[in-house]
Amino acid sequence: MSISVAAVGGSYAPQAMTGASPSWTPAQKMSSVFSKIDTAGTGSITQSQLAQAFSTMKPTSGFVAMGPSAVFSALDTTGSGSVNKQQFVQGMTQLMAQFRAAGRST
Repeated sequence: MSISVAAVGGSYAPQAMTGASPSWTPAQKMSSVFSKIDTAGTGSITQSQLAQAFSTMKPTSGFVAMGPSAVFSALDTTGSGSVNKQQFVQGMTQLMAQFRAAGRST
């Protein structure tokens, strides 16, 4: 399976991870990516699941440079060990904006 986390930046931006429609809003794209990672349908993902997604999906260079552990830490703002869809969508959108502002690949 191949989807892209890079899909957050809008229709003009590169795909964060491949697979999302470029006409979707960033929130729709990240919601779709979350659903692909949450294969059990539990409504949350773990650091292990995100690490697995890094190996099977095609994250952009900004996410690769951060690494799955740092990305998960940025998303898991409560330190609970899991990230729900809302946290994932908001956190990924914020990371993508930071990458764009820094001139890094999204």
